[in-house]
Amino acid sequence: MSLSDAFTPQSPLVLVGVGKMGGAMLAGWLARGLDPKAVVAVDPAPPPDSLAIIAKAGIRSVAAPPPATARVIVIAVKPQIIAGVLPKLRAMIGRDTIILSIAAGATLKNLADGLGEAAIVRSIPNTPAQVARGMTAAIANERVGPAEKALVARLLESIGEVAFVEEESQIDMATAVSGSGPAYVFLLAECLMEAAMAEGASREVASQLARQTIVGAAELLRQSDLPPEKLRENVTSPNGTTAAALAVLMADGGMAALLRKAVHAARKRSEELSG
Repeated sequence: MSLSDAFTPQSPLVLVGVGKMGGAMLAGWLARGLDPKAVVAVDPAPPPDSLAIIAKAGIRSVAAPPPATARVIVIAVKPQIIAGVLPKLRAMIGRDTIILSIAAGATLKNLADGLGEAAIVRSIPNTPAQVARGMTAAIANERVGPAEKALVARLLESIGEVAFVEEESQIDMATAVSGSGPAYVFLLAECLMEAAMAEGASREVASQLARQTIVGAAELLRQSDLPPEKLRENVTSPNGTTAAALAVLMADGGMAALLRKAVHAARKRSEELSG
């Protein structure tokens, strides 16, 4: 079933929170053929970019949840306000309603406590979703059947790739890897740029070298069927310049050890934030 067939004005997709991530999802759904008349945007103050999408598509926009049954409710609000939002959504939950949350830190139990008995999917997208290159990890509760899971997957695939995990504890792992991961890549770009300047490059040239190297390598990784280690080996000539650099990065206490420590620290913090 396509998105255009899954929702109607009488059984709509309700998006609660139309910030950067909610707006990115909305743009992705519309690009995949979702009927704007089958969407309700709930946000008292949408940011300008999202407001422009809503206005251009002619989407119904309201400040508070409407008293109508939804097919899917997507919760995309800030973690600090979600506890107050959840009870207000109960009136929209029918027998076949699916809840899809992208709110960080809100566990399946938190969501069920606020919403009552419902089919719930908890998910963690990352910021590249804003350019439809996101990675989302998701976990479904026992009320979500195969058809409902497939529909949620189609919604999440509008902003990139999605992987369902079997245990909710793996959401904390995914948060540490893909959720926080873009920051690790941006830090790599910063460090590479600073290293280039230390070797005599201007800031402009250093920025171009660092940015395009990372963008190009990422696209090669995306398109290639080869594992990362093989792609690394393909760049590395024996006794060459890359080998000299990798001898530093791959030494004891180098990049691999630091990333393991970083991901573990992020996972522990994710567990703390989830209660």
